[in-house]
Amino acid sequence: MTALAPDCPVRHQRHGDGRVVHDLGDTIIVRFGAALEQVERGEVEVVRSLADALTEGKLDDPLPVLARAQALLIHSINDQWGVFSRSRVQLLPHQLWVCRQVTQHWPARWLVADDVGLGKTIEAGLILTPLLAGGRIQRLLILAPARLVPQWRARLKSMFDIRLSEHTREQDRGKISFWDTASQVVASFHTLRQPAARDRLLAAEPWDMVMVDEAHHFQSQERRSTQTYDLLRELQDRDRIESLVLFTGTPHRGKDFGFLALMRLIRPDLFDPRQPVGDQLPKLREAMIRNNKALVTDLGGKPLFQPVSTETVDYDYTPAEAAFYQTMSAFILDGRAYALSLTGREQSARMLLLIALQKLAASSIAAIRSALERRRAMLTEAVQRATADFLEEVETLDEAAEQDEALPDQVALFLMQGEIERLDDLIALARGITSEAKIARLIALIDEQLPPDEPLLLFTEYKATQALVIAALEARFGKGCAGFINGDERLAVQEANGAIRVRSFSRDAAADDFNAGRTRFLVSTEAGGEGIDLQDRCATLVHVDLPWNPMRLHQRVGRLNRYGQKRAVRVFLLRNPATVEARIWALLEAKLARIQAALSASMEEAEDIAQLVIGMQGGRFFDELFAEGATAVPDSKRERLADWFDARTATFGGRDALETVRAMLGQVARFDFGAIGGSIPRIDLPALEPFFRNVMVLMGRRVMRGEEGLSVATPEDWKRSLDLQPRYDGLVFDRNLPGNERLNRLLGVGHALLDHALAEAAGRPVRIGRVRNLAQSMLLAAVEDEVTGTGGTVHRIVLAVEEPGTDGRPPLADWQALHRLNACLAGEDQAAPLTHAECAETQALLDLLRETLPSVTTPFRRPRAVPLLCLLPERTR
Repeated sequence: MTALAPDCPVRHQRHGDGRVVHDLGDTIIVRFGAALEQVERGEVEVVRSLADALTEGKLDDPLPVLARAQALLIHSINDQWGVFSRSRVQLLPHQLWVCRQVTQHWPARWLVADDVGLGKTIEAGLILTPLLAGGRIQRLLILAPARLVPQWRARLKSMFDIRLSEHTREQDRGKISFWDTASQVVASFHTLRQPAARDRLLAAEPWDMVMVDEAHHFQSQERRSTQTYDLLRELQDRDRIESLVLFTGTPHRGKDFGFLALMRLIRPDLFDPRQPVGDQLPKLREAMIRNNKALVTDLGGKPLFQPVSTETVDYDYTPAEAAFYQTMSAFILDGRAYALSLTGREQSARMLLLIALQKLAASSIAAIRSALERRRAMLTEAVQRATADFLEEVETLDEAAEQDEALPDQVALFLMQGEIERLDDLIALARGITSEAKIARLIALIDEQLPPDEPLLLFTEYKATQALVIAALEARFGKGCAGFINGDERLAVQEANGAIRVRSFSRDAAADDFNAGRTRFLVSTEAGGEGIDLQDRCATLVHVDLPWNPMRLHQRVGRLNRYGQKRAVRVFLLRNPATVEARIWALLEAKLARIQAALSASMEEAEDIAQLVIGMQGGRFFDELFAEGATAVPDSKRERLADWFDARTATFGGRDALETVRAMLGQVARFDFGAIGGSIPRIDLPALEPFFRNVMVLMGRRVMRGEEGLSVATPEDWKRSLDLQPRYDGLVFDRNLPGNERLNRLLGVGHALLDHALAEAAGRPVRIGRVRNLAQSMLLAAVEDEVTGTGGTVHRIVLAVEEPGTDGRPPLADWQALHRLNACLAGEDQAAPLTHAECAETQALLDLLRETLPSVTTPFRRPRAVPLLCLLPERTR
């Protein structure tokens, strides 16, 4: 029995291709990828090596050599970058970089804190696709806010053909747990944080990967944790999570404890909320990624996003409106005085509802009139009460938006008796106003400042204002010109004849109509607008009213200023400069500009930090700021408002907050085109077509091109595979496949037909051949890590070396080599044996490989190169 030498290539039916580590006689230790296996001698087949081929002096058939080389390179490129995944969207450098950063080691534990609109769903799909295809992920759980669950399911299916089961309460109530039958799931963390649902989830099998959207909801507090945080912590404590990836645009909510508690979920070995924050920030680059719109680029280094232009549009109240608002302000002032005479929950309830009235009044007279009329009608039956739900601290901006939409009803139910006469005065004044100056100015803005038929997204705080805007738009531009999105998908709109009609429309249908051009206008509230993408057609937005929380402004603009937007986004803010709200907004904008300037002067990279600073403050601060500002300074002394504002906001964006933001952003991992752009593969799905055609010819099939794409019959030897169809028509390598087209037409890694082609070509036992159109000899080698157990997910990288002195500096990256080979054709002179010159050239390339390997950047601790095959130029006759 002849012992097998170390590094002898072998093939095993179950483990695939490997190389011998040590021959023990009856058994052999073989390395397959990153795994060492001890197998019986009779189970392995010795495979011809490149050295064997050189010794024999025989050439292999050119077509299988070329196809195998292409297959090996395709595997290498996709394993690192996921660039050949079957996504409908064009992939961007920062998304590919995030994919590689997250998947480079297993388990993957990262917080991805990219700006809103940079494509987190695409990043998630890119991360998941190679891990699912390679079998690394069997059990997948995605947690998201309730409203975004259907969107996650739909987008991962349409973009990447990742099919998730959607968890619902109804499906998880029987004797058999939902989790016993579902292995790849998207679920609402609002639902799962409830005790019964949580217990069932905790009893389920462990998850290979858990992804969390809007992860800032999971921050803990020093004295008490939230239900959402406890859910994830318990999953962690019970070893139910192997890999964890969190997505959030606002990772720090103002409390170091909460931020570090969130980071501890990701890397408990690095972060502890009870330890000094300064000692832990330098560790962020090992666990936190943040990319911002100012830095992301296309493959050519061109910035993806244009600056957003913002313009204020002023208007003045009519005398009737001014009289109403003066009376309303006096009512609020007296209400605050009465509330301050109370204590505890009675005072809190009163103050919250007075804030609600102020917000409604700032939105429109229609909104406040609706609330006052409901309240007046119910006052005789109302009792002095408050609900725990209304006073409960909301955890998310979505929940706050839903609460705001419900405020008119809350006002009617919970304000106390004793002001009926004053209510009658206010209602009488409101009923006397048949048109509002704000709405008239909005129509004038559209007529005078926008191109004809320009699509327009409008945001309002409340449904009454939303209905008012839609009625005005239809009166001016025709019935059916405007759609709406709100929390309950219903809206009572006054028709042209004065009748009130309730319209029902799903948010998805409204967005589809708008994106398809069936409606020109889309009017949305905060509660309905989250998670809707409108950037393909629209680049203009109007804030009909100004939310008191500036974070909502950023979220509104984020619906348009996001990946896929081709134009500069234009934003208009409607405001009456005479109101206290407008003056406070102006002071707030000026302060944010000063904060931005202070940070920009001390940071190396451009970064819009407004969202982070606002997110650290919390929504209640802004509610109190605007509410107090309305009554803090008498009308006769409005010049003192700036002094009051400076005193009231002294801690907003203070030194501690700025230092935290500066330190956090200075330590995170981020995409830098200047440093990383050269390594990003400049290649996409069309680069797979030459390989696909070569394999089909190899398998005796002819690929035909028609108007719809490529057509081919499945090779006879593959027809036993249940995942293949007998024939395929309309196949494309184009990501711009229309949304209504079947994704199985898109060929990429993960498509059954292409996967079979890759396996077929990569498994061919060929080592050396001549090909046409190759300028010089090329050696392909696999670079592997001699150290096992590192947690790496990429176990081999294929590179190419060419003869010295050519235009390609050795070694070539895998994607560069694939471009070279895609221009080649199979040669015809294989009958001629290898010449001495060709053997010498190949040996020179092997020597060059050993010399240049130390200069190759890899994720491996001890890289080692294993020659795979050599391609030679076809000889001239």
